[in-house]
Amino acid sequence: MRLDNVTALVTGASSGIGEAVSSHFRREGARLLLTGRRARLDSAEPDDLYVPGDLNDETFVKHLAKQASESFGAVDVVVLNHGLQADGPLTEMACDDARNVLESNLLSAFLVMKHFAPLMPETGGSFVCVSSRLGMVGMAGQVLYSAAKGGLIMLAKGAAIEWAPRNIRVNVVAPGLTATPIIEAAFQRRPDPEGYRRQRESTIPLQRLATTEEIADAVLFFASSESSYVTGSVLTVDGGYTAG
Repeated sequence: MRLDNVTALVTGASSGIGEAVSSHFRREGARLLLTGRRARLDSAEPDDLYVPGDLNDETFVKHLAKQASESFGAVDVVVLNHGLQADGPLTEMACDDARNVLESNLLSAFLVMKHFAPLMPETGGSFVCVSSRLGMVGMAGQVLYSAAKGGLIMLAKGAAIEWAPRNIRVNVVAPGLTATPIIEAAFQRRPDPEGYRRQRESTIPLQRLATTEEIADAVLFFASSESSYVTGSVLTVDGGYTAG
């Protein structure tokens, strides 16, 4: 198994991509520390440790790191999958909403990296940041989200250089539009859900949304020894959206 004897933290583990990553990691033999905002995680297995909380709060992140140290000793892999998206024109977005987008996607990632890098063993470790295609290209109505996810990419690249002497690798998976429960629910709120889906799929060269399992496959690659000479890289899993 590719993650045998590996301890991994997965943030945003309660649904969608995070749930798929957790399932992949569990199948490959990893010991899992999971976190999310939900009070309970129904998909967690008995051997998983689930600690709910807000990653925007440094006090909670310190608590999470303490829990990891006490329960596992060291953490080999950290998957930064959490975040939120806010739609709306730039000139109409409230400052508090903008701040929440930036903190939830970028500042919180910095806090987790800050407090979990010291827990990685002397042999090294791997951070995998889940960004977005919109961290690489702009989109009207998603300006702050795009800025935050682009910032996450540069945070990863800088950390990859800074931590290379410790053999801590930092890489990024940039998903395209993915069939998560949140996205599916957003489609259903449209007057013509199927028509809207077809319109969104028509903007993707492969003409379909990604599955959560396809994104999890990319995360698993960066988490495993198969990518042992890869750091500071961005892997787009977007059906060709950013290729043009």
